Amino acid sequence: MWSKKSTDVMSPRDAMNLRDAMSPLDVAERDTGWLGSSLRVKGDISGTEDLLIDGSAEGLIQLDGRKLTVGPTAKVTADIIARDVVVYGYVKGNVRAKGRIEIKKDGSVVGNLTTAQIMIEDGADFKGSIEIDRSAAEEADKNVLSRAASAGTKSI
Repeated sequence: MWSKKSTDVMSPRDAMNLRDAMSPLDVAERDTGWLGSSLRVKGDISGTEDLLIDGSAEGLIQLDGRKLTVGPTAKVTADIIARDVVVYGYVKGNVRAKGRIEIKKDGSVVGNLTTAQIMIEDGADFKGSIEIDRSAAEEADKNVLSRAASAGTKSI
């Protein structure tokens, strides 16, 4: 009744062409959650995977040890706690990152930033204060070194 030929399967070559045509924001890693552009969330978000927000979110976003990307169509009104935060869209709220905060060319942040590293591109909007917290960077470096050491001790 509803038969479809197996020729509808995408060839590896077509899949690579499609992947190459997508922007870096469209390509999500395995451990990345995604809040699409038509979705709106009111409330707290927490998790143990990276998160890409293209929609709107309001509340607290807590991704300890993970990365939050605020996409170009996103409108986030929230306090954010994460390892790294990259802003292409709009954020209103305080942002705390143990690693790095990046505000890209068309990104906008209204709120106070606390981080070990900061990058604000030309053309970005920012209103607030910045506090550089080196202790968070040292802790992150220790975690990376311990993960690298444990990865080196695996047996085959």
